[in-house]
Amino acid sequence: MGSAGLLTPSDVRRIVGRLGVRPAKRLGQNFVIEPGTVRKIAALAALGPDDVVLEVGPGLGSLTLALLEAGPAGVIAVEVDPVLAAELPRTAASRAPDLAGRLAVLAADALTVSEADLAGPVGRPPSVLVANLPYNVAVPVVLHLLAAVPALERGLVMVQAEVADRLCAAPGSRVYGVPSVKLAWYAAARSAGTVSRSVFWPVPNVDSKLVAFTRHDPPATSASREEVSAVVDAAFGQRRKTLRAALAGWAGSAPEAERLLRAAGIDPGARGESLGVAEFARLAGVRATGTICSS
Repeated sequence: MGSAGLLTPSDVRRIVGRLGVRPAKRLGQNFVIEPGTVRKIAALAALGPDDVVLEVGPGLGSLTLALLEAGPAGVIAVEVDPVLAAELPRTAASRAPDLAGRLAVLAADALTVSEADLAGPVGRPPSVLVANLPYNVAVPVVLHLLAAVPALERGLVMVQAEVADRLCAAPGSRVYGVPSVKLAWYAAARSAGTVSRSVFWPVPNVDSKLVAFTRHDPPATSASREEVSAVVDAAFGQRRKTLRAALAGWAGSAPEAERLLRAAGIDPGARGESLGVAEFARLAGVRATGTICSS
């Protein structure tokens, strides 16, 4: 395993100045400038020599260098900013020359990449997602990648603290909602630590947290993922209402919503925040087939 010259605050400012770029708020660009933080993230990811890592939004390469140093088979970095995407291989070559051959940079939008796109650079798709995700697209990116890349087995992502709390929330929690349920379809999530806003440049106005997730089989249901998502969206669209009322539009009427809920073994007077993903899947299956699906 080789070592990398991780980026310091002065390195980050020097590269930004040379490139003439300004961190774009619309892209959620906040660069990590503290080497200890990226080493911690790479260590928590517990990468093995057979892992292929997917990094989204590598920016200037702070985390990328630490991931290369951790010794995986390869790192595929997806960067939407073409200037930064072009610079990253040069940064790796200069600061980690023995490891740079393991890096592949894809100038693309992570919300649209496919497994085929990601499998090309190293001959097989990524198995682990490790990323400092832009705050404004963190949830859509994670959900898209889990849907589009079945080979992704686990992940460790840094996101806005409030988003992390939602992703990890269990039924009944005040912050449990659509992101919680939709991630639970694919994976079990847990909090993996906090990250101070002071390790970023520019300094964001929020703190960050790390979320670790491990893929599992989706709940048994005769409904499609899209059908389950539809009932989840409806249930939380009016989260203060009972499911009988909140699902009236989805079912066609409140009485029909009550009939479907009872057929699925769910209290029509309950609220969406009390249901786990398996119950939403069972309810969607009842509507899809007219019978109770196995749980």
